[in-house]
Amino acid sequence: MTQEPIRPLALTLGEPAGIGPELTLMLWAQRGSLGTPPFIAIGDPGLLKARAKLLRFDIPISESTTAEAMNLFLNALPVCPSGVSSTAAPGRPDDTSAKAVAAAIDRAVELAKAGEVAAVTTNPIAKSVMFQSGFKFPGHTEYLAHLAATPDDGSLRPVMLIWSEELAVVPVTIHVPLKDVPKSLSRDLIVDTGRIVAHDFARRFRIAKPRLAICGLNPHAGEHGNLGREEIEIISPAVLQLAADGISVSGPHSADTLFHPAARRRYDVVLGMYHDQVLAPIKTIAFDRAVNVTLGLPFVRTSPDHGTAFDIAGTGTADPTSLLEALKLARRLADAEEPLP
Repeated sequence: MTQEPIRPLALTLGEPAGIGPELTLMLWAQRGSLGTPPFIAIGDPGLLKARAKLLRFDIPISESTTAEAMNLFLNALPVCPSGVSSTAAPGRPDDTSAKAVAAAIDRAVELAKAGEVAAVTTNPIAKSVMFQSGFKFPGHTEYLAHLAATPDDGSLRPVMLIWSEELAVVPVTIHVPLKDVPKSLSRDLIVDTGRIVAHDFARRFRIAKPRLAICGLNPHAGEHGNLGREEIEIISPAVLQLAADGISVSGPHSADTLFHPAARRRYDVVLGMYHDQVLAPIKTIAFDRAVNVTLGLPFVRTSPDHGTAFDIAGTGTADPTSLLEALKLARRLADAEEPLP
């Protein structure tokens, strides 16, 4: 039986005026010492060449197909042109930025859907820059889900996982003002999120029966209704439904006692009711190592858990650790994934 060739990862350059291009260059330049998994950069080759010249990086950059990328990676940084050039200087996004970002994401998803790359890792984008250009999606993740959907799928519902070796968390509501969280929560939303998390942890992380811990919304998980009734009326019924589905689940738990080392041994992933409830703990525990993973897509997608850092773009001082971890996790999940029956 002929073994399938190993496919590269696709790495989008992200916001051209941010640190994504230089992090990409750094990880290729240090590929031997860091163990950088082979990737093909998706974006404007001219931008990478200009950034390498600015930073005085002596890096050969070569336009490449995905089929050539694995062999080429040893001696040159392979780049798949997105077809859109960018003129943005470090720290100064311009009119070309949003078009360049979207074109790179579009191309990466095309390659993933065609099976030409093993997974997609995305450098950070600046949503404010995208919105100014008329971008109609709440963020990067929603745009990826839109591109990944097929007529047979209907719309996909992506789930944000922030993962590290020490802790993995999922916010059920994501970029929602705190005052709007209670009315945004529903039993169905929690159940749908839990099902996607359980499915993808089994399929991609190879945890046969992942243990989900569900946070309450209110202090002390509502104190039996004395501090709020969301736990009684929304969250507990969702936990019961997930358990009826055969998922290993517990809760609702009081979030203030859920993240110490002994508690973390009792679950594989925490589902929180709002963004900061779970992102504050993981960024405290694993700030430089945490990786953003999008669950619910037909391909693996990871991203560093940081922003564009306009203030240090072009200085060569950005830390590539989170992007390296994102690439390593993408490789691990892509290698582990097997089709479900």
